[in-house]
Amino acid sequence: MADAAHDQVGEVRPDRQILSPSDISRVIDRIAHQILEKTRGATDTVLLGIPTRGVPLATRLAERIATFEGLNIPHGALDVTLYRDDLRIRGARALGPTDVPVTGVDGRRVVLVDDVLYSGRTVRAALNALYDLGRPSQVQLAVLVDRGHRQLPIRADYVGKNIPTAASETVSVLLSEHDGVDAVRLSGGAT
Repeated sequence: MADAAHDQVGEVRPDRQILSPSDISRVIDRIAHQILEKTRGATDTVLLGIPTRGVPLATRLAERIATFEGLNIPHGALDVTLYRDDLRIRGARALGPTDVPVTGVDGRRVVLVDDVLYSGRTVRAALNALYDLGRPSQVQLAVLVDRGHRQLPIRADYVGKNIPTAASETVSVLLSEHDGVDAVRLSGGAT
């Protein structure tokens, strides 16, 4: 018989680890291979991470591609803060870095890199920011986690892990560059 204290409707679930450090490493390797395959060697490709955690993910992908193919893929950061549609709702935010490789984006394939794909609004903001920088030949999207619940018709080309979630749950991506550890955790939601 279940303990009534632990079986109440509406009780919040404890955090669950979805991806370990080794899982994240394997996922990044797989996405790097998929980028190489889908882009036929990643020539004329630029990786742009969306701050905060998309930037180290873009760097890691570039490093993996260099390890696998000996190809140095230009990579950088694309701040989307001023392009967000929730600035009036959430108030002021600190601007992040925009660091576009010297090769630029004109006529190149740009792979936007982010940690979690949720509503699609951050990606919409990234597209607007990107087109203010130039005119890429193609834009693709790579995400570590796709949790669903899209509000805009946006789909990732490269997905590390699909995690079906409830709207009340939170997906937290931790990366050693910012958090001292690599992990993906799911929290919230009712049991």
